[in-house]
Amino acid sequence: MSAPHRSSGGLVPRRSVTVAGAPAQVRFSTRPRALAAASPPLPAAAGPHPVELAGLLHELSVRLLGADDVPQALAQLTGFAAAAIPGVVRCSAVLIGDGTPLTKAASGPRAQALDDIQYAAGDGPGLDATRTRTLVTAQDLPRDARWPQLAECARAEGVQSVVAIPLDVQRTSVGALSLFLSRPHSVDPEVLLTAMAIVGQAEVLIGEIQRRGTLRDGATVDRAVGVIIAQRGCSVREAYDVLQDTAQRLGLDRRTVAERLIAAAARNAEA
Repeated sequence: MSAPHRSSGGLVPRRSVTVAGAPAQVRFSTRPRALAAASPPLPAAAGPHPVELAGLLHELSVRLLGADDVPQALAQLTGFAAAAIPGVVRCSAVLIGDGTPLTKAASGPRAQALDDIQYAAGDGPGLDATRTRTLVTAQDLPRDARWPQLAECARAEGVQSVVAIPLDVQRTSVGALSLFLSRPHSVDPEVLLTAMAIVGQAEVLIGEIQRRGTLRDGATVDRAVGVIIAQRGCSVREAYDVLQDTAQRLGLDRRTVAERLIAAAARNAEA
């Protein structure tokens, strides 16, 4: 997903979304012209104040850019979103990358059973948003026919509404941010605009964290290759092959093997 587009109407993410309530569904595009054509304009009072929203996005940027890696950034994101949006009982996030394991984070233990059930069943609002790349909402989750397996748990946990927003990171990872709210029919324009702006900003920031991580990984691997060359007197290509073969044999990623090799070389140098 691209970053939100600022038009005369405010901050509008470029994403096709499905706003689904029980029982009807309405599809529209969040590009400015299509939004105006598909639904009536929001009242002037709807949505967060631009100054307040700018402050939220600034604070989010500071928090996420201070994270060491993507799992830590997701944990920061869910905690921030849960605190920033009134009525949120739980915020959870899931991110799936090419060839990488599922990364999950949540704002806290409350209503964890809802996430546990949808991950175990492979079906739920967060997973639907991840698969379909559309925004998914339920204004009365305990009675929503799409996910009957969540009904009893939602009642027990005091969760009445949910919105799940697709989370796309530089076309390398897909996922969703889910907000579980305590009141029915509480996914209103203010909640949607705030949550979608937070997700749009988070996509850019998490992409930057991934880029920094890739640079760190590359530097670590290069150092390990230098150690192999010094120890074996082989070529650069042969050293990379040795590192890759070792990683495959041990069932570890290259960076982990590289870090262990560098640490072992440092210990030997001190001995």
